[in-house]
Amino acid sequence: MRQRIQALALALVVVASAFAVGPTTAAADGAATSNHASVTFDAQTSGGYTVTVDSVTLEDGGFVTIHDASVTEGDVLASVVGSSDYLEAGTHENVTVRLDQPVSEDATLVAMPHKDTDGDRVYEFVSTSGGADGPYTADGSAVVDTADVTVSASVSMSDQPTDGNTIVLDRVELSESGFVAVHDSTVLDGAVFDSVVGHSEYLEAGVHENVRVTLDEEVGNETLIPMSHMDTNDDQSYSFVESDGANDGPFTNMAGDAVVTTASVTAAQEASATFDAQTSGGNAVVVDSVFVPEGGFVTMHDATVTEGAVFDSVRGTSDYLEPGLHRNVVVRLDSPLNETGALVAMPHMDTDGDQTYDFVSSEGGDDGPYTADGGAVVDSGEVTVSASVAYDTQESDGNTVTIDRVDLSEPGFVAIHDPSVGAGEVFDSVLGHSAYLEAGVHTDVTVTLDEAANESQTLVAMPHMDTDGDGNYTFVESEGGADGPFTANGGAVVDAGNTIVTANVVASNQDSDGTTVTVDSVTLADGGFVTIHDASVTEGEVFESVRGTSDYLAPGTHENVTIELDSALSGDATVVPMAHMDTDGDQTYDFVSSDGADDGPYTAAGSPVVTTAMLDLPATASVTFDDQSSMSDRVTVQEATLSEGGFVVIHASDDGAPGEVLGHTAYLEAGTHEDLDIQLMSEISGETELIAMAHVDSDGDRTYEFPDADGPYTMDGSAVVDAGTVSVGSMDTTEMTETTEMMDETTADDDESGGDTPGFGVAVALVAVLGAALLALRE
Repeated sequence: MRQRIQALALALVVVASAFAVGPTTAAADGAATSNHASVTFDAQTSGGYTVTVDSVTLEDGGFVTIHDASVTEGDVLASVVGSSDYLEAGTHENVTVRLDQPVSEDATLVAMPHKDTDGDRVYEFVSTSGGADGPYTADGSAVVDTADVTVSASVSMSDQPTDGNTIVLDRVELSESGFVAVHDSTVLDGAVFDSVVGHSEYLEAGVHENVRVTLDEEVGNETLIPMSHMDTNDDQSYSFVESDGANDGPFTNMAGDAVVTTASVTAAQEASATFDAQTSGGNAVVVDSVFVPEGGFVTMHDATVTEGAVFDSVRGTSDYLEPGLHRNVVVRLDSPLNETGALVAMPHMDTDGDQTYDFVSSEGGDDGPYTADGGAVVDSGEVTVSASVAYDTQESDGNTVTIDRVDLSEPGFVAIHDPSVGAGEVFDSVLGHSAYLEAGVHTDVTVTLDEAANESQTLVAMPHMDTDGDGNYTFVESEGGADGPFTANGGAVVDAGNTIVTANVVASNQDSDGTTVTVDSVTLADGGFVTIHDASVTEGEVFESVRGTSDYLAPGTHENVTIELDSALSGDATVVPMAHMDTDGDQTYDFVSSDGADDGPYTAAGSPVVTTAMLDLPATASVTFDDQSSMSDRVTVQEATLSEGGFVVIHASDDGAPGEVLGHTAYLEAGTHEDLDIQLMSEISGETELIAMAHVDSDGDRTYEFPDADGPYTMDGSAVVDAGTVSVGSMDTTEMTETTEMMDETTADDDESGGDTPGFGVAVALVAVLGAALLALRE
């Protein structure tokens, strides 16, 4: 480990030297160039989540990475705020880079071409602490170009038909939460308030696509001007007009003008549909767009509709669609398609206004098709029956990802590949796969990765068949001999999505003495800490659950990080390692002392970045056996604590060493037990030294079987015992009877209760996993 750290440190020094010299001087046209790479990055307005690099040329392929200005101060790793997908050798224009860490205020950003030094098409500069994928250089300096980025918003809208009351925005990117107001063209004449014809619902900061806006005023054939607006009073209600501009003003660009776009809308009375050729598992299809001026449905017919099979050709229908334009409409089919062929998308009306498709059941009496020029409005497309998959941009903790939708024509799996699959690494690129999936449509499929993704990258979701029918994914271990991918048009069926990973924690189940926990690896894009919480964090004990924290960890990946706990754990326990930021930059963990104001956790999709691990702690026990007066066939052990349950056994004393077994308790649950009455198998007399010894239920059958099983608890190499002198005196018959009855009742109570403190088991791990999700919701 020490050698690895030294190697990484040396690599970082070498890389840092390229930055320390100073970036390559920009050419007169604003671009930085060398014989091997060049980049042009112009000033722009951004919603804070993406930026656009105008042009980048890479001689050997690689990436274009966006750094913040701290890179010029030597902050080589923490300055990285995002990187492009892998780019082939050559020149690329208008490269959009999704930022891993959105920028919230105006900043100077630095675009820097980086190599793919290890050829795996995964940008690993940060996670390897500079050991891989360093920058292209010229004259000893990194090739860069800088741009002043105004952090605000962006909005786009295509020309489109409208029912007069709704429109669809293509894309909205907001640096802070707000709205999009829709103005008519009178805004260009100064009608700032009267021009507003509608506005979107409240939108969280981030990127939104296909945003449907219901208008307050009807529009016709005209130009509309969508304008992004802030929520300045934080009430989640658009009040720009009613406040006469005092609240919820527009986002502005670098020139100080409102952030707007323009689009032409056409008041259309005719329906339309676009249905492109596609691959499907045969259980659902996607209609690219459908316009229904009065609302209705889009129905999928098979090719027999062209032969007059008006009703029998119906294969499935969408949910009810409000009047207007709709995009990417998923239609579930009533019965699976068995072979490749053409399907026909046909918009239908809702003639009876019940929002239920009744065309077939009414034999055409209700909900007939929209028509144009005397015929039904249709569009047809070839559907190749195989599989389909949708994997959207998402934030991830690097241990799990979510497949939005997969449609399988036969049972199988979805495998997740890293970008090296594009370089031909068919097997080594597999990071994980789903559980076995039946044929059909599955949504929100969670895939736990076998190998963590500790950098943001574009992952590839690939449906695989279960060719050997064993319900197990064996594509890799069989070297492609079994469970190959679903294919269509000569290639594997795939979808790729940008997976944003700013932190990742991996910890294995481990043996521990209860004073330390070792985290296998932790990757922190901005540096910080890894904190050990106990399982009470899943019950909302955010601060009290903290059991220990690492030293400050610099940006990058750290392996085998051992954390000393503030107080020892006892009994088998679930711990929750959590990645924390260093928000105040003092390299001191202040999350608890600041009541959460500083050094909060890294998050992915709104949830803390965590993992769980089971600690197998040494079995511990204690026994208290006081001197006492007793009857000749019973003794009382005052207290016994058993971390894993078991028995308390009474031994005769052989010169102070445990001798023959004289009696034992019934099985005792893990925990602390008091006043244990033990029946002896042979009577004692006078003053006799006895030894109480704690025994483990080693075979888990709750039956005392020593010496064949169930040996003693040991600590520091010795059995856990306590010795006591038992004095046997005389009691009259009445006293003896009452005492015996009382002890019998006590023994019965002990047998029924099984102890005072519940034990821990495998269930704790499940509680931890489920509880983490609940904690995420609360956060």
